[in-house]
Amino acid sequence: MFKKAVEAKSHQRLSGADRKKLKRTIRERFRRASDADIDALLPPKAEITVSKFQNRVHVYGVEGGFPMFFDIDGRRTEIFPTVFALWKAPELVPSFLLKGGEVSRFVIGGADLMFPGISVPAEGLPSFVAGEPWCVKVPGNPAPIAVGSTTLSSAEALKAGLRGKALRITHYYHDSLWESAEGRCVPNAGFLEDVVFEDPSLLSSSQAFDSFEGSIHASIGQQSNISSEEVNEFVDVKDVFGEPNLASTTQHEPKNDAAEQIIKDVGDVKLIDSVAVGEPNVEEQHILSVEDVDAYLDKCLLQALHTTVKDKDLPMPGSTLWSNHVLPCRPSGITLDVKKSSHKKLSKWLQAKSSVGLISVKEDKYKKEVVLFSINRNHPDYMSFKPEKRRVEKNDQAGDHASSGGLLYKMLEVAEIYKPSVHVNPIFASVGADTGKLYSASEASEIVFEYIEKGNLVKPTNKSVVVLDPTLCDALFKGAIKKGSTYPTEIHKKDLGPTFISRMQAHHIVTRGNESAVRKGSLKALQIVTERRQGNKKVTKVSGVETFLIDAEALATELQKKFACSTTVAELPGKKGLEVLIQGGVIEEVGKYLIEQYGIPKRYIEVLDKTKK
Repeated sequence: MFKKAVEAKSHQRLSGADRKKLKRTIRERFRRASDADIDALLPPKAEITVSKFQNRVHVYGVEGGFPMFFDIDGRRTEIFPTVFALWKAPELVPSFLLKGGEVSRFVIGGADLMFPGISVPAEGLPSFVAGEPWCVKVPGNPAPIAVGSTTLSSAEALKAGLRGKALRITHYYHDSLWESAEGRCVPNAGFLEDVVFEDPSLLSSSQAFDSFEGSIHASIGQQSNISSEEVNEFVDVKDVFGEPNLASTTQHEPKNDAAEQIIKDVGDVKLIDSVAVGEPNVEEQHILSVEDVDAYLDKCLLQALHTTVKDKDLPMPGSTLWSNHVLPCRPSGITLDVKKSSHKKLSKWLQAKSSVGLISVKEDKYKKEVVLFSINRNHPDYMSFKPEKRRVEKNDQAGDHASSGGLLYKMLEVAEIYKPSVHVNPIFASVGADTGKLYSASEASEIVFEYIEKGNLVKPTNKSVVVLDPTLCDALFKGAIKKGSTYPTEIHKKDLGPTFISRMQAHHIVTRGNESAVRKGSLKALQIVTERRQGNKKVTKVSGVETFLIDAEALATELQKKFACSTTVAELPGKKGLEVLIQGGVIEEVGKYLIEQYGIPKRYIEVLDKTKK
């Protein structure tokens, strides 16, 4: 629905009568919503606007605020809340809980949700009918990541063995509707660039976690283990390459015997007791004492510092350190929970490690999160620790069927970085920062806020506003303001970071294993094109693989074996890289292969089928 940016044809305010009709429709469609919920989403005294798009979608929001509801056909028969509305009122619609945060990569990439990706409560699947609005949540995070409509009823789902498509996603975090909102806010630190994990603040608060756990309508239990082979069944990856057909309620079916066998095998695994598929026994989890949990935390941290946390990755948010480095280092069968330690909170545990000199951390005053800044690799604890020589498990389990493709997926990292330009050099120089270094967006924001703190530029009467001195004003607006226009004298804190970063030189870094490349400009997408040649024969061309540190010759060999067809590698005109040519129209299959085997984020894959009229 909002996978691609679509410009609105018109924007207008709703009349009093239309406001009442809209609220009445919302009350009828969302029975769970109280009057207080509706007033919070559409305040009585605020102006409500409607934006009408060329695809007939109507988006309703508060003037000067976020979009709150959208109507698929403009007839008010299929109205859905946006993620912004669900972050304010999470229980507005019932929710499906994913089996793990890793699945969220695909959901927020535009894929529909499949039944095997859903954590089914102990008491069974909740009752629902086809066409109902439901949202999607990640374990340990109360904020929904997507919303859509059910494709069939709960009775039909059980009859089908909980296979196939559960929810046709119409809107998700990081789609064009979310990106169109000013500020592009997120509800908590669990919402990362291309994946959503548990909220770190809930990880560190027993009361908050218990409160959230009790509020889940359609899911109970802990995050389950996910292997790379199961991803195909968790989400409809094919939907990444085209708009979902909203008029169709046909359930996704596998197209070949091999796919059916994989689904059958995964389905059979789900029927086995949880201990048999790598999940710790419930009794085993309660055996650990507070001292045991403390010891495991320290051991996993040291293992991570030795094996996966590199100095070039710093500074690193505490939530990233926990989710991407500490948790994967825990022993098989052990469940780590900070709130069961003596520290109770993630921030307090990291600060305790900082107080003994092992690491250096600092609290980000603006994001309210502890950030890891440095590692003391000469510390006695670090020097005396002998890291285990084992393959670190990237998922909760890495069983016999964890393929090399899954490991490659985890090895790819893509990040946007920025270099100081002549505009912002005086700011960096003023705080003693290196103007020749590359910075992440958060690091660059910290520089400008450090300058503000140093110059005491926060407006005394409004702490959310920064007063611009000549140096900061030039850094932000010199050359960007038309001649004759008045330069601003102050700026809101929420606009300061993005404006400052926009004045820097954009770069990007791509890392795969031990290989890394830094290039100027924004990251260019990989292209997959299918076209006709010599009559009715189809060929598929893949270009731009070098950007993601993929060897074109090796990829051609893999695809030749994968699809049992002829492949060749040719140089693009103007020495702009290599192109892999595959005989046959395999545009979707190639895209799926690159996602699963090489971990290319879906937003960096462009597809074009020239054979379709």
